[in-house]
Formats: sequence, C-alpha cells, structure tokens
Amino acid sequence: MRKLKLVLVTMITIVLLTACTNGGGGVTAGEESKETIKFGMTDWTSTAVPTEIARQILEEAGYETETTNADQPVIFVGLVDEEIDFFMDAWLPYTEEALWDEHGEDLQKVSASYKEAPLGWVVPEYVEEDTLDEFLANLDKYNNEIVGIDSGAGISEISKEMIEDLGIGDELEFVPSSEAAMMGEAMSAMDNEEPIAFLGWRPHSMFTQYDIKFLEGQEEYFKADNVYVISYEGIEDKHPEAYEILSDWSMPIEDLEEMMYEHEENDVEYEVLAEQWIKENRDKVDEMLGN
Repeated sequence: MRKLKLVLVTMITIVLLTACTNGGGGVTAGEESKETIKFGMTDWTSTAVPTEIARQILEEAGYETETTNADQPVIFVGLVDEEIDFFMDAWLPYTEEALWDEHGEDLQKVSASYKEAPLGWVVPEYVEEDTLDEFLANLDKYNNEIVGIDSGAGISEISKEMIEDLGIGDELEFVPSSEAAMMGEAMSAMDNEEPIAFLGWRPHSMFTQYDIKFLEGQEEYFKADNVYVISYEGIEDKHPEAYEILSDWSMPIEDLEEMMYEHEENDVEYEVLAEQWIKENRDKVDEMLGN
C-alpha cells in the first residue's frame, strides 16, 4: 500500500510540473514548442522595434526565439551560414548593394517592411546651407567632418565612396561611430543651435525630435531604398510556418518612428512597445498567424 501511495504521489507531481511548464512561454497545454528562430540585430533603433514585434508574433505561434547582435556584414554571413534565420532591416537595392552582391545568391527577400525610405547627409533646418554644394563651400562651419555610424553600414560605405568620388578627402573627414554616439553628438549640437552634418535616414526618431533636412544634390549617391526582411534560400523548407508568417510582414514608417521616439524619450521598453503595436494591429497579426 505504501508503494502504491508513493507511485500515485509521483504521478501527480509529474502531471503538475507538466501543467506548469505548458502554462508559460506562450505555448498552450498539449502543444509542442516549435523550433528556435534566430534573428540578427544591429544596434540601430530601426532594427530593434521590428525585430521585437516579429519575435513576439512568432512566439505567439509557438516558436522559441533568439537574437544575435552584430554588425551588418556579420549578420549577412550568419544568414548565409544559416546561423541566423531572419534579419528585419535590409536596405535594398542601393544602400546594401555591396553586401547583396557578395551574398545575395544565397539569400532571399521575404517581405518589405516599408518602401521608399530616404537617407543621406543631413543638417539642422536652422543652418543656411540647403544643398550639397553649399555645404561643401562651408565645410569649416562643420569642423570639416561628417559624423556617422559604424563603418560597415551601407550608408557609411556610400559616404566614403562619395567623398572619394568628389575628391574632397583632404577637406572632409567621415567620422564613424555608433548610432548612439552619433546621435549624442548631433543632439548636443542641435540643442545649442550649432552647425553639424551627420547621417540621417527614415525611419528614425531624429525626425520626430528635431527639424532636420536632407542636403539637396546627393541623390546620385543616396537613393531611396525599400527595407526588407531577408533570410537564406531554403528557409521556407526549414521553417515553413515562420517563413509564411513573416512573408506577410509590413508596417507604416510613421508607426516605427513614433515607437522609436517613445523608447528614447520616455524609456518605454521595446518589449512593451511591441506588445502595444500587436494589440493595436490585432487584425493584421491574426491574418499573419492565419487565425
């Protein structure tokens, strides 16, 4: 009888532990967790929000998710090697043309987040210079430099090529840094209404916080891109449901800029912003999930 009681207690304990386990992580009781989906993520704010939204949507579908933080070139190699499954922020066909030329035969565009996203050299609205020629004629006002982000980014590579093509390398220096460091320097200058030239792109909260203008006349180099979710060839066979879900992904550029602003100005966590966006766009998310 004592042995029978011990067996019954053990069985009840196992059942309770199993029920508790199935109650967390977004997987319902009786449903097996799917594979782990790995996202590549740069330190750009334009990457963080879409990645968090996509991560939560896939977890709702039963997947585990992971993120790998790295620069773009490393992420592209990770995709080719299938160590990363999705990257939510690929600027094509222009800005990341070199990376796509190198790795594109092994990659694919899964969906477009948004289209015709502008980028290039920007200055505050309060400066007199409106065009690239006017800026180049007054470089001393700007400490003879363009403040940028990491060197491996497409927008940085185009900036360096542009300086070389224009033959102004002795007069103008491209100063790479992180996005956070660039914005810190830009915000400090703009708060004091000092001239500064730096890299700008939409979506970005800089356009919500400050009056900024793209210099006219640089369109030959900086062409408006579409921003894609990309993956490797064969993702549709390896992770068919995840591929199908993210094939329907898109979001308005204004939504992203508002969320980026909330994060930076009001310290709202990306996780919370993603939860709010999913709640406000429940119909779209349900359609992605096939509900």
